[in-house]
Amino acid sequence: MQQKTYYPKAAEIQREWLLVDAEGKNLGRLAARIAHILLGKHKPTFTPGVEMGDFVVVVNAQHVAVTGTKTKSRLVSKFYHHASGYPGGLKSISLRDQLAKFPDRALREAVWGMLPHNRMGRAVLKRLKIYGGAEHPHAAQNLKALE
Repeated sequence: MQQKTYYPKAAEIQREWLLVDAEGKNLGRLAARIAHILLGKHKPTFTPGVEMGDFVVVVNAQHVAVTGTKTKSRLVSKFYHHASGYPGGLKSISLRDQLAKFPDRALREAVWGMLPHNRMGRAVLKRLKIYGGAEHPHAAQNLKALE
């Protein structure tokens, strides 16, 4: 007797909207939890290679915590780099400045590092909505608070 592998159809996938308050939470642990939910690994019908995850709305991203033995030096020693594509076009910004100017980018970068770096990972990352403050425009969706 041969067992068949379960493969969910697109119509069977139920996506929820989850609200995450990032205030005072550790950046890496929060990113790992969000990546887990975006991929759908928390669902009993999880199948690798299938986009089964939920939508995640993160508020208060500018108040995320960075912990460790070198916390104060980490805020000034960790740099995010991106290139414009032109010679000499390398731009760098420290973690402290990143959290002050663009609070969503630090968390998005951390979550992206925990997702597959392929077509599916880019599609999954589009279901992540990050806001620096407490306000967000997703009140119409039935948001469930994530602990």
